[in-house]
Amino acid sequence: MASGAPQKSSQMACGAEETWGFLDTLLQDFPAPLSPESPVPWKAPGTALSQEEVEAELAELAVGFLGSRDAPLPLAASLAREAVSRLLQTDLSEFRKLPRQEEEEEEEEETTVILLDAQGLARSFFNLLWEVTSQWQKQVPPTTRTPPQRQWLVSVHAIRNTRRKMEDRHVALPAFNQLFGLSDPVDRAYFAVFDGHGGVDAARYAAVHVHANAARQPELPMDPEGALREAFRLTDRMFLRKAKRERLQSGTTGVCALIAGTALHVAWLGDSQVLLVQQGQVVKLMEPHRPERQDEKARIEALGGFVSHMDCWRVNGTLAVSRAIGDVFQKPYVSGEADVASRELTGSEDYLLLACDGFFDFVPHQEVAGLVQSHLVRQQGSGLRAAEELVAEARERGSHDNITVMVVFLRDPQELLEGGVQGSGDSQANGRSCDLPPGLSEPQTTEAPRRS
Repeated sequence: MASGAPQKSSQMACGAEETWGFLDTLLQDFPAPLSPESPVPWKAPGTALSQEEVEAELAELAVGFLGSRDAPLPLAASLAREAVSRLLQTDLSEFRKLPRQEEEEEEEEETTVILLDAQGLARSFFNLLWEVTSQWQKQVPPTTRTPPQRQWLVSVHAIRNTRRKMEDRHVALPAFNQLFGLSDPVDRAYFAVFDGHGGVDAARYAAVHVHANAARQPELPMDPEGALREAFRLTDRMFLRKAKRERLQSGTTGVCALIAGTALHVAWLGDSQVLLVQQGQVVKLMEPHRPERQDEKARIEALGGFVSHMDCWRVNGTLAVSRAIGDVFQKPYVSGEADVASRELTGSEDYLLLACDGFFDFVPHQEVAGLVQSHLVRQQGSGLRAAEELVAEARERGSHDNITVMVVFLRDPQELLEGGVQGSGDSQANGRSCDLPPGLSEPQTTEAPRRS
């Protein structure tokens, strides 16, 4: 689900024969519940979890474990959901951890947070996962055998590049409804890129919790924009609590796309970006949050902060982005409030591209369509390695940052190849975008209707 390692592209589907085969194989390798002395088969999420973190963290644990065994994603999501649901129905008080002395001395708000033993939760969860798998091997629920409404082709590639650490994370979750038990008729798929700074903790946290928080919002079916905005705000609040408990100082920008039926909803904070290509034309969906934006500069100064130029524009002389999850010592100047935008999809859209600044600082928007079209020509209509080639392009142009690129095809790449490309643009890369006023690096893009 969430990952920071280079990944191959994939087409996500699940047939009945594949389901039965996977369940049989899993039970051969995992024939009985774990004993108290047995190690858990997948790394537990840290040492302690708050109660509000349990659902998302265990879902991530399950999908990671099942994905490592090549489980079809819809099946992995359904298994994870059932096991998580059963765990949440049990009494979790047995996993409660006693606070350390320094935790007892925290502010009043922090003393109300109940922490649970992550290792114990993981062990109990895996035993429930074994129980569900054993039952489903005998009879798979009909809803699990239902094929997804749409097949998704997603090309994603991520590299550490020349940086010491990989601080990006990304999420490709076509099985959104299955993972969160949503049973309404609207098919949903979620895709996101998070670009961490000052450590990977915030990016990893956002890649686990933003979509889970969105799924829990009662307004999701009627107001997806509001649900996404609240999901970013809530994830920021949750991570700030964790950062204070564990002395973390990292932050992350992020961008996500939720496709719900025929509607596209995007949310973002910071300078990770998403763009849409429609019939060969780049459609601009958003404006990144950078300190030099006049509205962002005015907001920061109204709070008592300042924006200065030190190789690029920075908040209080430090961060080159003005909104992010985390960055506990830069709140409230670095805001955790996301912007959102929506548009209806007509069926003429080619693909979405989500990427971090390690890509967009070196490849202007207007060049993306031409680069992808050239790739499709060379690969005879296969888009499986499109993201890999785009990452290589950014690196060849001088990017030393972590680079993550995700291409979500909305039409068959073979159809895009046959249709050709129009207006792909021929401008050269403009270098570090933090040295330029917003908008100057993409003069040929088309503005999409947006609300924020």
